[in-house]
Amino acid sequence: MSNSYQIYLISDSTGETLDRVFLAIKAQFKDIEYDVKSYFFTRTENQVMKIIEEAKNKNSIILYTIVDNSLAKFLENQSDEKKIPCFGVLGNLILSFSKLLNQQASHVPSGQHALNKEYYERIEAIQFTMNHDDGNMVNELHKSDLILLGVSRTSKTPTSIYLANKGFKTSNIPLVNENSIPESLKKNPKMACVIGLTTEAERLVDIRKNRMIALKERENTNYTDIQNIKKEVENAKKTFAKYKWPTIDVTRKSVEETAASIIKIHEIYKNNG
Repeated sequence: MSNSYQIYLISDSTGETLDRVFLAIKAQFKDIEYDVKSYFFTRTENQVMKIIEEAKNKNSIILYTIVDNSLAKFLENQSDEKKIPCFGVLGNLILSFSKLLNQQASHVPSGQHALNKEYYERIEAIQFTMNHDDGNMVNELHKSDLILLGVSRTSKTPTSIYLANKGFKTSNIPLVNENSIPESLKKNPKMACVIGLTTEAERLVDIRKNRMIALKERENTNYTDIQNIKKEVENAKKTFAKYKWPTIDVTRKSVEETAASIIKIHEIYKNNG
């Protein structure tokens, strides 16, 4: 069998869950060649048959999230007939929860995207975070769930946006020196869950140089000078320690990993009142 695979991601909704599941799966296998075809809002047998017809003569693997039991079974049967490996991502999990909770699942596609209170709170968090990016509207810091501080290029903005999508109202503040911290935050360091982001100076040099190249900027040499950056990072750490703010080293962390650590710190912050 060829080592190159055609991966079919079939969803009855937006496919977001499948994307994340496949991302986690492929990270475990370094030597795999594949192409991905995604089919979203697949809700009829006719749609399924068209996909099966395309996949049958290829080295295919099907992953799916379909909450309609009859359609899911149809896909499984058709895949089995054509000898295509087919795996349901949610089916057994939904069934297990149904038994555990002693209630029937709704089996309604896109249930996670319902326009409910949680959805609107998440939209509000995203709007808040965009408005409070890069030190803006510091007079409203007390309304934040999270406040991120860090020197330039420590992933404050992408991390904030990711957290906003999780429903956290997040402000982020660039830390040039201690004087760049808003007075309200210095007077009340625990007004919200405040977290300092830091990174290795050597890594920061590379990131900033790439940023300068992208902006076609060559004059601000202090911004990329290793000695200046080492001083910035060290001063930032001293500031975080002074105000007893927890810190996260983002050097080798993805935005998702950094956000997961922040959420854990936020849980501890809430539990401690």
